[in-house]
Amino acid sequence: MPRGESQGVRTLLGALLAGPVTPELAGRAAAAMGLPEHGRYAVVALPAAGSGGWSTGAGADRYRFLRHSGPEGDFVVVALEEREPACLARWLNDMRAGRGGVGPAVGGLAGLPAGRRLAEVALLTCPRDGTTVLTLEQGLPAALLASQPELADRLITDVLGPLFSLRETERMLLVGTLDAWLECEGSAGRAAVRLYCHRNTVLNRLRRLERLTARSLSRPRDLVELTLALDALRLLSSPR
Repeated sequence: MPRGESQGVRTLLGALLAGPVTPELAGRAAAAMGLPEHGRYAVVALPAAGSGGWSTGAGADRYRFLRHSGPEGDFVVVALEEREPACLARWLNDMRAGRGGVGPAVGGLAGLPAGRRLAEVALLTCPRDGTTVLTLEQGLPAALLASQPELADRLITDVLGPLFSLRETERMLLVGTLDAWLECEGSAGRAAVRLYCHRNTVLNRLRRLERLTARSLSRPRDLVELTLALDALRLLSSPR
């Protein structure tokens, strides 16, 4: 908050993010903060540390935002006006704002609790060792996994379980090859360039992975399971 901002305003912002938001609370908060009660907003969830570059005010693109730190987490409420969350994320990345998760646009101050919850899920999809700001829409499958860690763990066990009988170097080699192949849109040739190996080496690794998991990359349902299991492995293996 700007200097001189009252504790009452800080309390109101915390109450808006925590929810539920009654019409009386929304009206009081709008008047106290000088924000439209029924405007369009997005919430940005920040990690517990390393987000000190944020402050309250207006950005170069005239985004108006308010930061709140409290027991429920560290968040920034942004007035979107006619812009979309994806534009906000691009601006934040250009500004090197640091790691963060951007929730979807919500209608009015009453939508901030939902925006906060979805921003927290978006943050879970961001690489923990990176500095990227991601929207929820950029990783919806990963967001589903992140919000259900027990199911994500079960997916890893059911789909990739046989790989854990291998030495770690072998397992990471197969997982890394699958990841590169997916990033290269199923092109073994492009994946080989990325991995500094021959195209046939990529194909041989993928065939071995198919044998071990009893799944085929040419079958759509199997491909979906392998892709989701890979996302789950990445999410649950990241340092907390």
